[in-house]
Amino acid sequence: MFIQTEQTPNPQTLKFLPGRVVMEEGTAFFQNDQEATNSPFAKRLFGVEGVEGVFFGSDFITITKTQTLDWQVMKPLVLGSIMDHYNSGEATLIKEPRKDNKSLEKDDNDTDIVKQIKELLDTRVRPAVAMDGGDIIYDSFKDGIVYLHMQGACSGCPSSTATLKMGIENMLKHYVPEVQEVRPIDA
Repeated sequence: MFIQTEQTPNPQTLKFLPGRVVMEEGTAFFQNDQEATNSPFAKRLFGVEGVEGVFFGSDFITITKTQTLDWQVMKPLVLGSIMDHYNSGEATLIKEPRKDNKSLEKDDNDTDIVKQIKELLDTRVRPAVAMDGGDIIYDSFKDGIVYLHMQGACSGCPSSTATLKMGIENMLKHYVPEVQEVRPIDA
């Protein structure tokens, strides 16, 4: 099994590409071992000293580490854990992910503005954020402000504020004049 790795904009986060399906659908984000009760794969990864966050995308795994350990030390251990998982035949998730990102799904109760915001986030923002090993969760739109939560490599990334303000906010303001600002939230 050959696993590729890619740098992300967040120096504490590395993207692992196992060349196999990680999640059949949706994404899953675990910020600690206690959140990973329904994921043997995440539990295994949290067994590696220094792992602080695990994010599963369709074909990638994003690992966030503590600042005290170096990737040169951790990377072989994480690669070994990924190979062990695929050799074990265990599922990535035992049941539906606790925080599956359904925030951008169409809802008949959404206003036209919210539908337009969700459509732009889903078609233009999510693919770009996924390339960096993360995901974006729509929370709400109130008084001209769009509230979003960044996950995976984007969570805690030094450039996530710039991504939100310069990228997402400018794009949404351009297409949806009612949007005045984009703000991050903690999920």
